[in-house]
Amino acid sequence: MAKEHVQIFDTTLRDGEQVPGCKLDTESKLIIADRLDHLGVDVIEAGFPISSPGDFHSVESIAKLIKNATVCGLTRAVKKDIEVAADALKHAKRPRIHTGIGTSDSHIKYKFNATREQIIERAVAAVAYAKTFVEDVEFYAEDAGRTDNAFLAKVCEEVIKAGATVLNIPDTTGYCLPEEYGAKIKYLKENVTGIDKATLSCHCHNDLGLATANSIAGIMNGARQIECTINGIGERAGNTSLEEVVMIMRQHPDLHLDTNINTRLLYDTSRMVSERMGMVVQPNKAVVGANAFAHSSGIHQDGVIKNRETYEIMDPHDVGVTESAIVLTARSGRAALAYRAKNVGFELDKKQLDKVYTEFLKLADQKKEINDSDIPTLIEAANL
Repeated sequence: MAKEHVQIFDTTLRDGEQVPGCKLDTESKLIIADRLDHLGVDVIEAGFPISSPGDFHSVESIAKLIKNATVCGLTRAVKKDIEVAADALKHAKRPRIHTGIGTSDSHIKYKFNATREQIIERAVAAVAYAKTFVEDVEFYAEDAGRTDNAFLAKVCEEVIKAGATVLNIPDTTGYCLPEEYGAKIKYLKENVTGIDKATLSCHCHNDLGLATANSIAGIMNGARQIECTINGIGERAGNTSLEEVVMIMRQHPDLHLDTNINTRLLYDTSRMVSERMGMVVQPNKAVVGANAFAHSSGIHQDGVIKNRETYEIMDPHDVGVTESAIVLTARSGRAALAYRAKNVGFELDKKQLDKVYTEFLKLADQKKEINDSDIPTLIEAANL
């Protein structure tokens, strides 16, 4: 069975940059955008052009630079926003305007002081106007996660008629459970007239730690685009992590879904974004964290040394990591010590290893981690 393509829509430079203290200058945005293009993302959301002259300039510069990916600019359902975005994107080989409006009862009542009918009118008008500038128009139904499914389906149906090519179904507040979000996508697939003319897109936030799970539930139920960021950065608790959803599809061939991402660039891209934004990647971050392929437990180390697949479902090389790390701590066993000693030139037999291991435990109780430079000292202390 052939694999279906899931588009990767990267919003590191728009939603990801909304993290306090992570503002990027145009030069850094261009460097990251160029890397995203080489990484193989399908869509780069370059920014929110009307938000500031600097953001307009960045989107315009990225539109000129990018050779392969679609370049997207965000707008509200406001004519001026759409005009400014179209101007910023005029040099793009494949431009997309991303416009939309809140659809949940909470947004309709408290944010817009409007009715459902008025929201549909504004949504349709925005999409139709954007369509006069570009062929590729994505519509976002903000707070779709808390929007009544029947009303959401009606909104989707009307914006498709107006020319929307992509329907973004955001779990804006990170509220949904995977089963709930997946069911919402399934409902839209089955109840929106003309749904075959548009691509359903998942845009999930991580407030409850479910962004990745919700996005995967979405594509399992018919969505064919995931909106995500490098390292999962984004407002509040962040967005769906690009590297996580990509590797889930790659590691689960039974899903029959895949992307165009060159996964061997993931680790290096993660480091680049971390350094440029000043956002440290937590060591236990899935796929790209410093500890993602590190082993310190003696039982795990022994298994990995014998056969990597005993405790690793991914080959570190596949995501651009040089090798698995055997970290020596007080929890490590003899196998790990022998392995690290051999790496620095000491081949120990069983009796020698027992003596060195005794010295190792003494030192390991004093230090958090034993380094390669400590191994000669341990061997000397064991009188070998």
